[in-house]
Amino acid sequence: MDITTMRIVATLASLACFVGIWFWAYMRSNRARFEEAAQVPFAED
Repeated sequence: MDITTMRIVATLASLACFVGIWFWAYMRSNRARFEEAAQVPFAED
């Protein structure tokens, strides 16, 4: 396994993580939780 193969594997793993996080963030089931979290800075103590 040479350095080029390791770079390809690292790039593909990074892309897979990015796409996975992107799908998780845009799933409808998480929408309500994210909307609630977005209002936290505006809540009065």
